[in-house]
Amino acid sequence: MQQKSDEGSCLYFKVITQSPEETAAVARKVASLLHPQDVILLKGDLGTGKSLFARALIQSLCGEDIDVPSPTFTLVQIYEVPAFDVWHFDLYRLTHPEEVYELGIEEAYAHGVSIIEWPERLEKNLPKGYLEIEFSYGSHENERILSFRGWKNRPL
Repeated sequence: MQQKSDEGSCLYFKVITQSPEETAAVARKVASLLHPQDVILLKGDLGTGKSLFARALIQSLCGEDIDVPSPTFTLVQIYEVPAFDVWHFDLYRLTHPEEVYELGIEEAYAHGVSIIEWPERLEKNLPKGYLEIEFSYGSHENERILSFRGWKNRPL
């Protein structure tokens, strides 16, 4: 199910998925739209599907057989795709927003596609023009609500 609205300078809509497989299918759709310098912010509580979404998106770009571990301990993983590199950041363990510069986030913003879990840790260090996806629990165990905001001039 999808609900769309226009909030001024950005597109806003919700997608409700009924299973991890449906959430992964949404990630594959988003992957098909990516270009260098795109930034995707993944927000939501633990267990709502952020890492599942990131994994499906990266596997869609790099091949289903690629191992995509959560970068919880390494903070960033980089994947090579012919058109760009995909930088997968997990900022949960970040203690100060400025630490993100040690991870190469400026290079990611400039040349690659950035997927950022826990973007709240960036505070003022967010780029312009990102797509934010907020994950929340639905009314049953596997149901998830994905709220999209951003990319007004992009087809989603």
